[in-house]
Amino acid sequence: MCKTRLILTMVIAISMTIITKAQNKNDMEQTNFTVEQKNVLNTIKNMTAAFHNKDIEGVMSSYESEALIVFEPEQPVSDPSVIRQMFQGAFTLNPKFEYDGHEVFINGDTAIHFSPWEMKGRTPDGKEVVQTGLSVAVLRKQPNGDWLMVFDNPHGQFLMNKK
Repeated sequence: MCKTRLILTMVIAISMTIITKAQNKNDMEQTNFTVEQKNVLNTIKNMTAAFHNKDIEGVMSSYESEALIVFEPEQPVSDPSVIRQMFQGAFTLNPKFEYDGHEVFINGDTAIHFSPWEMKGRTPDGKEVVQTGLSVAVLRKQPNGDWLMVFDNPHGQFLMNKK
């Protein structure tokens, strides 16, 4: 009887873990987010969709005109023409991003978004490219109610890995 109860408890615990992990993979639609948190997340989702579609205007419209982006650790870029060029160069990999959960915190007209990600793509000669990171993005609410990115650092884990 005790052995059966122990096995049943273990099966339930394992099932709950599997269900929780499956739910976490689909955190793009956070049901516990406020309307404003969902609006922030939508900016991230829209930028990612534009990136996947190689829509440079859609990507650029997710950022304030003086945004700073860290395409490579310790190398921030704020010149809009260079930002545009960097994104267009990244399009050549046909990259696809997947996020593993999202956190959004808002204070007044400023928000911060955290999300672990994985990117898979291929170089023009067919070599597979896989990268992972922690996205840290700061967004500002615009007078029209939209949220735009001001800082975008997809390498938020850099200092932790620098040892």
